[in-house]
Amino acid sequence: MSKRRLEVIGQPRRRVDGPAKVTGRTQFADDLVLPRMLHCKLLRSHLPHAEIVSIDVGRAAAHPGVHRVLTGADFPITFGIMPVSQDEHALCPQRVRYVGDPVAAVIARDEQTATEALDLIAVEYRPLPTIASPEEALANPDARIHDYNPHGNVHRQLAFEFGDIEEALAGSDHVFEDVFFFEGNTHLPLEQHAALAAVDPDGKLTLWSSTQCPHYVHRALAKVLEMPAAHIRVIACPNGGGFGGKTDICNHEMVVCKAARLLGRPVKICLTREEVFYLHRGRHPVLMKFRTGVTRDGRLTGTHLQTLVDGGAYGSYGAASTIYTGVLTPVTYELPRFKFEAVRTFTNKPACGPKRGHGTVQPRFGQEIQLDKIADKLGMDPAELRLGIVAKPNSLTASWIRIGTIGLAECIREVTRMSDWTGRYRKLPEGRGIGLACSTYMCGAGLPIYWNKMPHSGVQVLLDRSGQVTVYCGATEVGQGSDDVLVACVAEVLGINPYDVRCVTGDTGITPIDLGSYSSRVTVMMGNAAIQAAERARELIADAVADALEVPPDLLVFAGGQVFVSEDPQRAMSFREAVVCAEEKHGTLGATGSYAPPRIPAKYKGAGAGPSPAYSYTACVVEVDVDVNTGWITVPKVWIAHDIGQTMNPVLARGQVEGSVYMGLGEALMEEQVFRRLPPKLSGALVHKIPSLLEYKSLTSLDMPQVESVLLGTPDPNCPFGAKEVGQGPLLPVMPAVANAVYDAVGVRIDEVPITPDKILRALELKAKGKDPRVGPAGFPDVPYPEPLFVLPPWEGGDGDAAEHPRRKSVA
Repeated sequence: MSKRRLEVIGQPRRRVDGPAKVTGRTQFADDLVLPRMLHCKLLRSHLPHAEIVSIDVGRAAAHPGVHRVLTGADFPITFGIMPVSQDEHALCPQRVRYVGDPVAAVIARDEQTATEALDLIAVEYRPLPTIASPEEALANPDARIHDYNPHGNVHRQLAFEFGDIEEALAGSDHVFEDVFFFEGNTHLPLEQHAALAAVDPDGKLTLWSSTQCPHYVHRALAKVLEMPAAHIRVIACPNGGGFGGKTDICNHEMVVCKAARLLGRPVKICLTREEVFYLHRGRHPVLMKFRTGVTRDGRLTGTHLQTLVDGGAYGSYGAASTIYTGVLTPVTYELPRFKFEAVRTFTNKPACGPKRGHGTVQPRFGQEIQLDKIADKLGMDPAELRLGIVAKPNSLTASWIRIGTIGLAECIREVTRMSDWTGRYRKLPEGRGIGLACSTYMCGAGLPIYWNKMPHSGVQVLLDRSGQVTVYCGATEVGQGSDDVLVACVAEVLGINPYDVRCVTGDTGITPIDLGSYSSRVTVMMGNAAIQAAERARELIADAVADALEVPPDLLVFAGGQVFVSEDPQRAMSFREAVVCAEEKHGTLGATGSYAPPRIPAKYKGAGAGPSPAYSYTACVVEVDVDVNTGWITVPKVWIAHDIGQTMNPVLARGQVEGSVYMGLGEALMEEQVFRRLPPKLSGALVHKIPSLLEYKSLTSLDMPQVESVLLGTPDPNCPFGAKEVGQGPLLPVMPAVANAVYDAVGVRIDEVPITPDKILRALELKAKGKDPRVGPAGFPDVPYPEPLFVLPPWEGGDGDAAEHPRRKSVA
């Protein structure tokens, strides 16, 4: 398509070099004096793929109460969360790529007026071929959704081989080959997306948004609006749930900021639930093929994993999501050799992104079911098989990922004990069964999205003579309890009541940078930074108190709101008195702390995804009742053990575990973000099948089973007070545990999610006919994977860098 300038009819164009003059002010948030608020609504495409021929906004702009209509011509600069995928516009300038892609915005006195004006905008489209699946994307490279990717509709492709995988499989006693499919689904937070932008009297921009990553939104705003970053402030409001859906940079955030600058008035937008389905950024649909070799006693010899990823219309986090569909595979069990190939394609559907467990949930589903199949074939107990292959602590994987503490074996033993596994597995009546699965997850990514040498998280502590402690950090509270962790770390180091600590978070205008609430990184990275800042503040206080009490500083103890001499607790002063003493000696008291993860051992290109300061581990047993007449599945109880290292807040941690169980059961049994084509007479468009809570099924409180959870593990030295993540890891084993329990109950394999009653009945019918009682993908297509980058594992003389493949070397 030519790079012509799209004509926008009915609205004169004018250059705006800065924010409009602020007049008619009224009182607003944060003591800013601002004019009355306006409201924004977005016009979205009804076609999945089309060229925008023209847009006529004249009638909408003239509608009473409308202050401005924006189009793609107002947003020439692209953005994206990943530096390699800057492929989105705030409003589409020339082409739409899915049903729901925004093409225009109306800013009006209220939502009703803005909604009315949307109907007055006339858009002429020229439909383009629609790509509905990765298979179609590969088969139709000329019907390109984007022009920047070099291989048709392939967004990302990668391949790694750690040791000669074909040699490993050839030397195995058994080789298992299985294909699995994980359907996409969405985050479903109770709170929908919303944003409010305003320009203060100094011309500086403030955005309040339900985002998990204010720092990255800040970066994107500076780029898209061509503003100095120092003149932008992003405040992440406490989120009513995020689960990854609010970690991306969103169109509507850009639009309201642009509108506020043009009009000099606050502009607000609240997405409807249907719009949240279109914005999406949820779980990628992934087709997976596992080839795994084992010895006759159940030891793994190697795994060859291939994935085909449906990315939707834009890049989003896709570059990371794609590599996460395999990179953590060797971190759970001892795997001497590993080959991983992945391709992510564009399709004309809402962009997929990071949902809780980001990219690792799908291969975990396949791997854990295949392990059960292996145990069944070898006549082994699935729990004993896993116990025999658990990865070792303080070791390197075949892919050069460093594992620290690992409590998986303890988790397996605990859930099998709680569930009476040995007394019930394969011993329950027909229709009842239990299944086991395990998982691992990282405690934050080892590298930032934008590679640099700066800290991943910063914390500032301010103390004053009243004894008050205020702690500042850019981390975002999304309901996971990060504010509580921040306060607890500082209070523990200073020996004071957490109630005496005030925290300010998620504000790029006044807090040190934190990269965001994603990848279960906040406890480890923010927590370590907070401890460092508090320890530096404590040193200042101890120095002054030691002079006053005439003792060495290392004899002082901070506890119970007091600072006292360890050998003589009566020689003490209150914490407030100690702060006053320190302020007299040092002046105004404050300290900062920061954290960056340790260097990774691998050197090969692509090694930056997967390494983490620490890894959590989980084991889960699910009990099911399956009605063989209807296929209906009921889950009466779940047992789950999570290796958290050290629990900082047991109530919050258990809440995270049980929330993971709830989300996992929904994904296992009913949740799916699926699409259908309208009849040709209605345009034949590819539309979202269920963009509403009326049709998109999720568990209610009445569906929730009894959950027995336990937190255990060894404190990890890389983590604050030894505490590892708990927000995402416990989700991963739930779905495969359900599938394995179904097999124990009725002897059928469902190798895809969701596991619905119709699939159960189809599998039971196959079983009754003496056929393979399995429902799942029939095969795996030919995918143009690149030549793999070969790396020798540590125990084969590798140095962590790419090497020549031994078979290619011998041929040469």
